[in-house]
Amino acid sequence: MNREFLAKSNPRETIQEHTDKLLKNLNTLQEIYPNLFLNWDIFYMLKLACLYHDLGKMNVSFQKRITGGRESQILPHGIFSLCFLPGDDICDEVEERYLEDGAEEDIAIDKAENFVKIVANTVAYHHERAIPENAAEILKSNLNSLKEQLKDFRYDKLQNLKVEELASDFFRFGNRITIGNPSDRDCDIKNEVFDKYVLIKGLLNRIDYASSAGDKIQVERKNDFLLEKLDEMLKEWQIYNPNANWNELQKYMIDKREKNVIAIAQTGMGKTEAGLLWIGDTKGFFILPLKTAINAIYNRVKFGIIKEEKIDERVGLLHSETKEKYYEDSLNEDDIDYSKELDTYYERTKQLSLPLTICTLDQIFDFVYRHKGFEPKLATLAYSKVVLDEIQMYSPDLLAYVIKGLKYITKMGGKFAILTATFPKIVEELLSKEGIEFEVSPNFTKKDLPLRHNVKVIENLIDTDFIIFKFNKNKVLVICNTVKEAQRVYSELKEKLPDEEKISLFHSKYIKRDRKIKEKEILKLGDKHCKDYGIWITTQVVEASLDIDFDILITELSDLNGLFQRMGRCYRNRKLEEEKANCFVFLGNKEQKNTGIGYVIDKEIYKKSKELILDKIDGNLDEDSKMEYVSQLYTLENLENTEYYQKVKDTLRYLELIRPYEKEKQEVAKEFRNIESFMVIPKNIYEENLEKIEENLEIINQKNSSKEEKLFAKMEIRDLTLSIQGYEIRNIKKFTSELKEIELGKYEKIYILDCDYSFEKGFSVSKKETVEYIEDRFL
Repeated sequence: MNREFLAKSNPRETIQEHTDKLLKNLNTLQEIYPNLFLNWDIFYMLKLACLYHDLGKMNVSFQKRITGGRESQILPHGIFSLCFLPGDDICDEVEERYLEDGAEEDIAIDKAENFVKIVANTVAYHHERAIPENAAEILKSNLNSLKEQLKDFRYDKLQNLKVEELASDFFRFGNRITIGNPSDRDCDIKNEVFDKYVLIKGLLNRIDYASSAGDKIQVERKNDFLLEKLDEMLKEWQIYNPNANWNELQKYMIDKREKNVIAIAQTGMGKTEAGLLWIGDTKGFFILPLKTAINAIYNRVKFGIIKEEKIDERVGLLHSETKEKYYEDSLNEDDIDYSKELDTYYERTKQLSLPLTICTLDQIFDFVYRHKGFEPKLATLAYSKVVLDEIQMYSPDLLAYVIKGLKYITKMGGKFAILTATFPKIVEELLSKEGIEFEVSPNFTKKDLPLRHNVKVIENLIDTDFIIFKFNKNKVLVICNTVKEAQRVYSELKEKLPDEEKISLFHSKYIKRDRKIKEKEILKLGDKHCKDYGIWITTQVVEASLDIDFDILITELSDLNGLFQRMGRCYRNRKLEEEKANCFVFLGNKEQKNTGIGYVIDKEIYKKSKELILDKIDGNLDEDSKMEYVSQLYTLENLENTEYYQKVKDTLRYLELIRPYEKEKQEVAKEFRNIESFMVIPKNIYEENLEKIEENLEIINQKNSSKEEKLFAKMEIRDLTLSIQGYEIRNIKKFTSELKEIELGKYEKIYILDCDYSFEKGFSVSKKETVEYIEDRFL
């Protein structure tokens, strides 16, 4: 009798049908990335894991549950699957293969045993589920039942199946494959086995997820378009300029495709194109620190390079608001069927199956914690190229994640490129200390743009009278270190120029709806072709990747690197014709430092930056000098006694001490940014929009609402929110217990906060809360 054993109930799919899908996806992976399987054992391990991973679903308990019975799960099905794995037979077979490859007998025996261990552990733990302490006894008591089930199971790809306990040489409960201890004699071998296990388990997870997600999602899609599209773009440029070609930076990146590289190039050198040319026709991840910048790069690739051709099969966007971004884009595309097309696109993006993904660090690099279920990301990066842009924007803990992450990626076979306008030498030194191999490029600058900035240093706090003096029907950008200081400057300017409508404020503490409007407005004025004028008071939110070009920059000093990033928003791609100051840097005075020092800005780095500026910067400042000063200041020797470096070092040490599988995925999601954050709606905004909010909540909670309706309702409510960090509220427990809250889902609470809020000034704490708060630089 050939009975039907289900692997899935919706849609109905037998174990055999599901396994066939896995094998099909395995072959797809091998066809697209053959270099992954240069060693026969990698492919064979993965094939065996695919074949055996779900056989445990034959157990009576699982079959009752999947067909609607009220049955509890006694063991994860992966544990039952071990009973079908012929460990001794596989071990004998692969030992012969290793001997044929020329391995000595004792080495071949060890390799064969480790081979089976990897397959067995991959099958057992392919779903990270709790395993009871008495699992061995439960398994033993169910052997006869499994044997009875097997009598009715037929599968042409697995002949002569039998049920028996797997030998303890290959699998023991509570003895999971992990890294070696440095003091162990066999530490290197254990680490090598662990790396192979991570690769096999991660790839099995990827293949399994894709096979479960439907016919439109496959484990990988081939990158056979990127170089062709970049070439087409170059040919379009040559229509208008026959001499157009890739510049020195871009040619360097083409030449170094097989290397890990750090490329330093001034603003306007085409770093995005350089990164894409380096990725070439392989799998790539483009990582930036800010969602605004990520959306901009995504749009640039989508509209400027790919020209919207098969975008949902080629380029993905991955950050905390991906679904909303896809939906907003689809509103302008009449041929999109949301319920099918966008869901499929979003799923492909989440499963990392697209050739090119543009994303934030936290969406990818959380694997550095090696938490339960981390393997798919690291296994994917093992055959990918990672481009990191604006690395100087990361806080010390995030920088440590980058350093440790690149160590793991390169060890597994992946490659990285760091692209930056100013490169802190300390990053190079930290990478070298981790044993990571890479090349550093020469400094690339525009020869036809020798001078963009002339700097005037002022030893005082930002002066609004000075801003007014410099404002003369031109574009003036003022950058403050804290939200509070930006709001103060804005209020003073409005008092002194009450009839002037061209004064605007922008920082991170606006609700999403208002922030989008502000962003569009500053981008509009900051466009180099715009002939309008005005004053914008801002914070670090404009410091990187925002394509704006102002005539005058007036800024507080944060640190040297931050200063040069801010200068990139003034005369962005223009030559300074008259040698007169267009950048004014306020250093604070003897009595008062600039705002934010000691909070987001390390006071020792601020002090050293100030000393260097006073010693070396006055008047014309070219790009080579900027790069040289950053290189001089941000060395390990200079920063080793700073809180910044101590935080990097402590985080690296902490990551090193965490044993694999020590942490849960949910725990890591909170810990990654080390920020306790809360979504809030200011009370006045809540009251103004109460009717609409209640309508949307009703849609969200109605069972018959469509996915599209629910998503749109959630988006409308989220548009009224802003993020508050734990340090911004004095008594956080009182804060969360006393406030009214609304729920958009199981894990999404929004609090209604009684605070001061307006479109003009954004959020500020009410007078009841006198806590100091600062710009959140790294969101």
